[in-house]
Amino acid sequence: MKHNLIGGEWQPGTALPNINPSDTTDIIAHYAHASPADVAQAIAAAQSAFPAWSALDPQSRSEILDRIASEILARREELAELLSREEGKILREALNEVTRAGNIFRFFAGECLRQSGELLASVRPGVQIEITREPLGVVALITPWNFPMAIPAWKIAPALAYGNCVVFKPAELAPGCAWELADIIRRAGVPAGAFSLVIGKGAELGDALLGPGIQAVSFTGSVGVGNAILRRASERGIKVQLEMGGKNGLVVLDDADLDLAVKVALDGSFFSTGQRCTASSRLIVQEGIHDRFVARLSEAMKALVVGDARHPATGIGPVADQRQLDVDLGYIDIALKQGGRLMAGGERVTREQNGFYLAPTLFIETVSSMRINQEEVFGPVASVIRVRDYEEALSVCNDVEVGLCAGICTQSLKHAAHFKRHADVGMVMVNLPTAGVDYHVPFGGRKKSSFGPREQGRYAAEFFTTVKTSYVRAG
Repeated sequence: MKHNLIGGEWQPGTALPNINPSDTTDIIAHYAHASPADVAQAIAAAQSAFPAWSALDPQSRSEILDRIASEILARREELAELLSREEGKILREALNEVTRAGNIFRFFAGECLRQSGELLASVRPGVQIEITREPLGVVALITPWNFPMAIPAWKIAPALAYGNCVVFKPAELAPGCAWELADIIRRAGVPAGAFSLVIGKGAELGDALLGPGIQAVSFTGSVGVGNAILRRASERGIKVQLEMGGKNGLVVLDDADLDLAVKVALDGSFFSTGQRCTASSRLIVQEGIHDRFVARLSEAMKALVVGDARHPATGIGPVADQRQLDVDLGYIDIALKQGGRLMAGGERVTREQNGFYLAPTLFIETVSSMRINQEEVFGPVASVIRVRDYEEALSVCNDVEVGLCAGICTQSLKHAAHFKRHADVGMVMVNLPTAGVDYHVPFGGRKKSSFGPREQGRYAAEFFTTVKTSYVRAG
């Protein structure tokens, strides 16, 4: 059994199986689930470790993070195999994710040595002003199952780089990658208590993760859970960072390169089984290209092989678990009842091994007000909305309560420039899939998608540090 890491020691808990969604008879391992008391112990250990860790020189912290990066990258194939096996992401995508996680730690190893401040003259003669950044203290990091290496990396790496101590709770659905990452961090030289791993359900551990001793919480997951965290954290004066999903639109204009638009839509809508908060779940297509686009995309979808995530021929792996499969099938039924026309997919796929397989699904003849176009499905399900012109396309694209990212396929510089400025989202892609971002630049959205400072890159300092202003009489 794989244990929790608390105060530098592996500690047992209630053992629960980690099941392969490509083959439900395959038990990867049993992982110990922590209790609220375990979380409190981890917080106490982090508080004890904070003074020494936060005062450690930046070169030493940089070297520790670099060792973490080096081991992740050296073991990328092994870790990708585990990721694919426990989450259902195909091997190629899993390898890309593990590589990204290693690169994130390497980037923040460098950031340890690039922390800066400001020295300003006061409006008062003989006074200097120093503006510096300091670590927050103990931070709780709560991550989802769909990117079990990359999202933990982009939270843990900056938290440690800026001198914070971490209590990390991964999604209980994909604990294997989190456990391996915790073991790498421990062996790289992060002091006991400065990093702890507590596996378990958010409903059971959530309140403890916002308990005494926690200065900040960073969460990625659903809007409902994020809002609950925000309410509890605000009552306790805890700094909050939330990433809560999207309902992203991809606009395809009449002047788009059809081959490119189909490729962009196929990637953004269905790769990673559509289980990405940046997925293109709404395809907003101008009427002049609509029929050709739908026909070509449907053909491309049918060519995708649905199967075991680790098989080299597989293009789409399984849905994460039975609960998510039921959600996906439920939304397919809702779309049909609300008048959507099923163009492709929509049914479970049977394979030799028992897995949570769903054919990539495309609806046409939908309108913006349908639930399929307003609520995040989080599966290989996309819908097409026909529009007259660019102005209607932009209006439809913005017609949702969330605003993570949006894309446009066009050869018009005029429309691309206007879309970049007026799409009500945090990230815009032009002639690129909405899903797929770099690790060294800000990540986040608008409206109900995000709350608090951006994640990733140098912008991570906005959340993981606090600003101090010091006044010094020069003479």
